[in-house]
Amino acid sequence: MPIVVRIDLELAKRKMSVGEFAERVGLTPANVAVLKNGRAKAVRFSTLEAMCRVLDCQPGDLLEWVDD
Repeated sequence: MPIVVRIDLELAKRKMSVGEFAERVGLTPANVAVLKNGRAKAVRFSTLEAMCRVLDCQPGDLLEWVDD
């Protein structure tokens, strides 16, 4: 899939653990792992909004299109 989720980079910038991020966003750590590993087929806007709120970033900071 040419859409890459860059949660790892944003978490590292903020020195935030996956567990803390998952709790603050309202996701399970397993679902965060699905996003991080590029196995997610879709992301709800409400989830994207929560991720941006917690990380204080824009959607473009989390999602990147990469040509195959």
